[in-house]
Amino acid sequence: MPIVHVYMWSGVSREAKEKIIKGITKVFEELGIPGHAVEVVILEVPRENWGVGGEQASGKFKETQPP
Repeated sequence: MPIVHVYMWSGVSREAKEKIIKGITKVFEELGIPGHAVEVVILEVPRENWGVGGEQASGKFKETQPP
């Protein structure tokens, strides 16, 4: 049974998380793996704890809003 870990910034809506989970599960179903065997774990990380190119994501992507 596949387990997929998704690391993302905090603040994503419940609806967006549902779409992510369904989309990832669909990919595995297309590969012949039953949906009930697929586990998706979403791990939310605050932007100030995420670094990109030597900068905190909270500063580098301050204009980017989560869905």
